[in-house]
Amino acid sequence: MNYPVCLLRRKLPELFPRLLLVLYSSIALACHKGSASPGRTDTMVVNPPNPPVITKSVPTTDTIFGNGVDLQPSYYNGGNVNLGFTLMMASPKIKSVRIEIEPTVPITLAASWIQQARNNGYKVIATYHKYTVLGSDNAADLNDAANWWKTNYATLAAAGSFTVNLMNEWGDHNLSAAAYATAYNNAIAIVRQVYSGSIILDCPGWGQETSVAADAVKGTGGSSGATIADTNIILSAHIYPNGYNQAKNHTFQQSDLDDLASAGRPCIVGEFGNSPSGSADWSGMITYAKSKKWAVLGWAWNGDGGPMNMITPAWDSVTNASSYGQSSYFTVIYNQL
Repeated sequence: MNYPVCLLRRKLPELFPRLLLVLYSSIALACHKGSASPGRTDTMVVNPPNPPVITKSVPTTDTIFGNGVDLQPSYYNGGNVNLGFTLMMASPKIKSVRIEIEPTVPITLAASWIQQARNNGYKVIATYHKYTVLGSDNAADLNDAANWWKTNYATLAAAGSFTVNLMNEWGDHNLSAAAYATAYNNAIAIVRQVYSGSIILDCPGWGQETSVAADAVKGTGGSSGATIADTNIILSAHIYPNGYNQAKNHTFQQSDLDDLASAGRPCIVGEFGNSPSGSADWSGMITYAKSKKWAVLGWAWNGDGGPMNMITPAWDSVTNASSYGQSSYFTVIYNQL
């Protein structure tokens, strides 16, 4: 599927007849919020750009996130892009960045992204993001992510401290709490061989099945008593207008955030934006999440592959602009931070 077309579906709500679910699931697995297709020709990787000089002191550990933005640089010029930190530094409400890393990107290049963010004083969440398996219920895909962290964490951590987001949007709307708990117990055990910090777990159902994630922590509901054993975790919801909670059979809403909080673990909103169209009150939910003292991260600073880029030019048109400006979408996200 061509790159920008992926924007058309983002997290598909389960609002349609069962007959259409197979089609929707196929689309969801094929692409995600503008992820690239294998057909891109700009995959040649050159030496990563030199990171800027340190401009402020950087703490040695990440324990508290401020509000921030997502970056998806992997799919443009092989990931060799100008991340736009000069403009970001002029946007003081941005405190944290969540960087999505496609596992095909050279690890030294991914490390340079982390280094640049840390050198400029930002808290960093680094996320394994394999676009071909987004929404997968296959535990092997989650284990692949865990083993990628086991192999590459030391190299990435040498670039600066960050928090591990084990995998972007593993699990679809149909995943049970028991399967979610079992798969994450196995994957977390692998990551713990190299990393002792907090691990962020995206809720299944493209970040919308909050009660499933909470049941997997508490051993309630459909978990059949299975629980996520590790307590040093952070649960992450993703909020968009087309959000849908299949377990509760309703449009994504504030009560679903309460369900997530009932797990008794720290929570964040790892992604939010104003597209695709839908009836979920995404803006009100972000306000509510902030009232619960959750960090919220807007999609996306750059790299969406469609109109949801806060800065201009977008990387799909110019990968290494000498300077960036604010797009019309900038205030949509920034006003929520």
